[in-house]
Amino acid sequence: MYQRILVATDGSTLSKKAVSSAIAMAKLSGAELVALKVVPRYPQSYFEGGLALPPSDVAKVEKQWAAHGQAVVDAVAKSPAAKGLTVKAVIAKSDLVSEAIIATAKKHKCDLIVMASHGRKGIKRLLLGSETQQVLTHSHVPVLVLR
Repeated sequence: MYQRILVATDGSTLSKKAVSSAIAMAKLSGAELVALKVVPRYPQSYFEGGLALPPSDVAKVEKQWAAHGQAVVDAVAKSPAAKGLTVKAVIAKSDLVSEAIIATAKKHKCDLIVMASHGRKGIKRLLLGSETQQVLTHSHVPVLVLR
């Protein structure tokens, strides 16, 4: 059925449900699991009234974000539920979450993407956007969305 399943997670309660489902599907189909956390880059633009940080502080912040991201995906790999599975813990640094998910799926030759959706509607969806919707409309592999 599936050879390699990518699960996008941010460590939230909602995404943990997607992780649980992805682990169950990987076990059923004998697939490898790729656990992905997309880590943003530190904003470099200057806003009026904003305080510019020195490059060393920016590097420190980005390093902390990457370490947190790595901890999130390592927790998936080390979870008791994932025992017996081959799990790759991957972080991607990008400000475009949906593009990073799709690119990682392509890079690791995944044949399914599993992710959660907050299910926002109306003005909240318009203002906050929907990374899930972007993945659904631009991915060339099937996407399983869990609410």
